[in-house]
Amino acid sequence: MAAAAGLAAAVAAALGALLMAPGLTQPHGGGPPEGSGPGAAAERRPAGRMDQALLLVRNELPAQGLRLAARSGSCHQCLYQFLAFVPPSNGSLRKPGTVEVAVDTQHPLTLLLNGSVSDTELCKIQYHFGEFGNYSLVVKTLSTSTKTVSCDLAINESPVNSYLPILFAFLVYMGTLTVLIVGRLLMKIHAVRNWVYKKLNPRETDRLINSELGSPNTADSVSSDLTPRLWSTASRQRLRSLDTFRGLSLIIMVFVNYGGGKYWFFKHASWNGLTVADLVFPWFVFIMGTSISLSLSSMLRWGSSKQKVFGKILWRSFLLILLGIIVVNPNYCLGPLSWDNLRIPGVLQRLGFTYLVVAALEVLFTRAGAESGTLETLCPALQDILPYWPQWIFILMLEVIWLCLTFLLPVPGCPRGYLGPGGIGDFGNYPNCTGGAAGYIDRLLLGEKHIYQHPSSSVIYQTTMPYDPEGILGTINTIFMAFLGLQAGKIILFYKDQHKQIMSRFAVWGIVMGIISAILTKCSKEDGFIPINKNLWSISYVTTTSCFAFILLLLMYYLVDVKRLWSGAPFFYPGMNSILVYIGHEVFENYFPFKWKMQDSQSHAEHLTQNLTATTLWVIISYVLYRRRIFWKI
Repeated sequence: MAAAAGLAAAVAAALGALLMAPGLTQPHGGGPPEGSGPGAAAERRPAGRMDQALLLVRNELPAQGLRLAARSGSCHQCLYQFLAFVPPSNGSLRKPGTVEVAVDTQHPLTLLLNGSVSDTELCKIQYHFGEFGNYSLVVKTLSTSTKTVSCDLAINESPVNSYLPILFAFLVYMGTLTVLIVGRLLMKIHAVRNWVYKKLNPRETDRLINSELGSPNTADSVSSDLTPRLWSTASRQRLRSLDTFRGLSLIIMVFVNYGGGKYWFFKHASWNGLTVADLVFPWFVFIMGTSISLSLSSMLRWGSSKQKVFGKILWRSFLLILLGIIVVNPNYCLGPLSWDNLRIPGVLQRLGFTYLVVAALEVLFTRAGAESGTLETLCPALQDILPYWPQWIFILMLEVIWLCLTFLLPVPGCPRGYLGPGGIGDFGNYPNCTGGAAGYIDRLLLGEKHIYQHPSSSVIYQTTMPYDPEGILGTINTIFMAFLGLQAGKIILFYKDQHKQIMSRFAVWGIVMGIISAILTKCSKEDGFIPINKNLWSISYVTTTSCFAFILLLLMYYLVDVKRLWSGAPFFYPGMNSILVYIGHEVFENYFPFKWKMQDSQSHAEHLTQNLTATTLWVIISYVLYRRRIFWKI
């Protein structure tokens, strides 16, 4: 407990230093530095906003004005968006036309300048602006005879390095980890350990030394050491790597849900592609499938009837769905929860339904003697697959249903098989087709008001249609993801204590999933047969994240359970209390000490400090609950 409190204080103090670290924050509204150049515009610079820069456009063309438009590099096949009209130069006063615009700095931009007279393209510039930078774009005629136009981009004020807070936070955590590791190694030295115990409790040490009994007898030592040894043995019967994997997924999920420092790569991808935030939910689903295999096997092995086990599955699924609808519901922000704006899909709802299907599938088609290897199979190398062929047929049928609905279902006003975001994507041809068949099914069966209102595509692609990333159609592939995790659990059961077999099969599965992903995506973000897409939960998204999951589980299994080079801390502790941590972080998201009023809401450093502090607190809470043997199970 003292160690946990000390760790909390150390990390909180170090993270708090982010707010005062020079160079990590940008003062807003202040004047430019000396030598910032002629740009009287620099003196007029408004207070900067996070992930934006200021661009001053100077039009020295006397004959025509300019139309400035921009397109984000992350927006695939998007229309240019109008930014501003730049008036023509006043030739008699030799005064250029000027206009100031704020430009996005998260992704590279393509700027397009068209003349207002003939609407012809004068120049096109691709550039990645820096946060809080001040830039000038000068448009002028190089030669009056040829009427050649030049567009020159200059930096008036250098941007800040918005990634320094991440580096600083990384060093803080690595420093804390190093101190803990060194301290643990030192405590293994007998002389150091005795010295520390004597300093912490000198009276007790003196009493033992000066007492008539001398040192404690052997019987006392054996009896006092019995409980820790029994606990150590018992804890090793449970695969710590599974809880560590679950805890890692959960902690990253908490961090990105709290904001991830407002960095774009800690947010979900706008549409196609993969970010850090897109990895954690499928990993959590994957390890849930692994746990289903191990837990149901244990229950049936200890004599529970299938009817009793199925009753527990129904009850747990019901509780997860109920908690998701009533407790963890983002539509609370729209006012008191009522049927008018109740979001029906959600993370816990999808987990609950996925758990119901996969667990029921395992109970219904499990065969006695399969896990012990007593059943004869035609191919011994596939002994963890062939006995469960009905399950594979069921999963393949689900995938056929997903493919048919996705690519063959007619959607009014949209091309058949459309997988795009709608909005300004695909050159604005299908603005109301967000998600294609997946979005259409949700809107048809659930209603527009009962699904997620602010999808990740709404910012970059400017979509207006509600779309739910936890919708109905995507649940099919979530079941497939959990089933792959179930397969990982069967590998552990079939090859118990055969570490090389387990790790080699994890590696093979990871390679197979990676190959399938490469084929489906053509190793491309946008041009594959089925792109990686978290919003759609596309099949390539499942194969890609499951590839990573198998490899990551292999590494954790090797480090934690085989070589025991790592205890799994600190991720092991939230992994043991995953439901409590997930629901708790959602319910208390807007309460101190998980959130406070910021001095500067336009600072990545302050957002990162707040989000990391909140995430660290949940790790500490889970550690305290673990020490007190408090676990919330559903």
